[in-house]
Amino acid sequence: MADSIWNGAKLFPLNARVNDRDHLEIGGCDVATLAREFGTPLYIYDDAHLRTRAAEIREAFQTRWHAARSLILYATKAYYSPYLARIYKDAGLGIDVTSEGELAVARRVGLSPDKIYLHGNNKTPAEIRAALAMGVEHVIVDNLDEIDLLARLADEMNATPRVLLRLAPAIDPDTHRYLATGIAESKFGLSIATGDALEAAHLVTRHSSRLTLVGLHVHIGSQIFDVAPYRDAIAAVTNCARELQDAIGFELQELDLGGGWGVAYTEGQKTLPVDAVADAIVSAIRNSQFKIQNSKFASENQKSEIRNLKLLVEPGRALIAQAAIALYSVGAVKEIRGVRTYVSVDGGMGDNVRPALYGARYTARVANKMHDAPGARVAIAGRYCEQGDILIEDVALPRVAPGDLIAVPCAGAYQIPMASNYNLIPRPVVIAVRDGNARVIRRRETVDDMLRCEADE
Repeated sequence: MADSIWNGAKLFPLNARVNDRDHLEIGGCDVATLAREFGTPLYIYDDAHLRTRAAEIREAFQTRWHAARSLILYATKAYYSPYLARIYKDAGLGIDVTSEGELAVARRVGLSPDKIYLHGNNKTPAEIRAALAMGVEHVIVDNLDEIDLLARLADEMNATPRVLLRLAPAIDPDTHRYLATGIAESKFGLSIATGDALEAAHLVTRHSSRLTLVGLHVHIGSQIFDVAPYRDAIAAVTNCARELQDAIGFELQELDLGGGWGVAYTEGQKTLPVDAVADAIVSAIRNSQFKIQNSKFASENQKSEIRNLKLLVEPGRALIAQAAIALYSVGAVKEIRGVRTYVSVDGGMGDNVRPALYGARYTARVANKMHDAPGARVAIAGRYCEQGDILIEDVALPRVAPGDLIAVPCAGAYQIPMASNYNLIPRPVVIAVRDGNARVIRRRETVDDMLRCEADE
């Protein structure tokens, strides 16, 4: 079908179509039927999309780099659950984690600890202990204060973690300021310019009986639609690696370039192709002429030296955002003549805080009227007691009535993991669909669930 929302930006999951009832269908399941069975708000993940996208990104890097020396780490903050953990484990991916909860999910599915990298700008002793007890081998050091703590806990637990330094390279990737994590004033990472990165390297080497400095990490931000900032980041890391090599004889064995590849949420955006990212990263590394002097991975051939570097990337949103939709029921339509029309749905900032938090933009379709021509421009309003609870400020929809279903694509990342119980409203159910079958992967919360942690007077 010639429909811009399916072609152009490709916002909906791979296995989405319009069926002969004029309804949106995903994974062979009519979403109107799903709404009756599971209720709304409802998050629907296309199982085949998740698996296909994971394979696509893995292959993009393994075919350009040495397959045994490249690893895709799923950025679990995008959304992590036992269901997703099993999919990504089966796809050969590792993960980066920032909490005991994320570690617990990985443990539940039996993910190998050598594929887990521990992140966090303020790791607690409990989190570090949990990681070391699980056998996690890699820790991304984010600041100077955590180095002595990590060494003390490693000694206490007779562990020998491998350390990567997270760098703050002072690169502005032209994204929302809340999404820019590699700029000079970021709360994340060790500044190269101020000398913190060099000081951190010295501190790690002082604990060489327990800590081994093996690599560098940089994550410059999210929703980046141009490959140029990644080239800049590699140049910054290259310079830092050479400085550390001259100062302490550092051997760069692992290079983690983070994620942040831009994903289209509206028809006016275009997802950054994974092949373009992989091409840019790999070519920039090869052109940087890394020297790995005295490394056990080194060889006489400089090209071989570069290939023996372990390359890691950390996509989250790029893997999962477009794999799901959020489905809502319309409850009321409020027309303010000459001003705007509000279409109110049964979800909002409780299940998707991104528009209120940093102005994230989405589009929508009426899932039970997919072929109806768009008419008036409306705002999609949430049900929560905040004027700022607007999911979409302005979108053209066909005539909408109470009971209609609103489908919001690109709902796979950062919505469920950032959901809250504001107004004491339960968080929504999450399902996965494939080949005409649907199954619950996270049940809808109940009031009893929310009150379970409350202590009576």
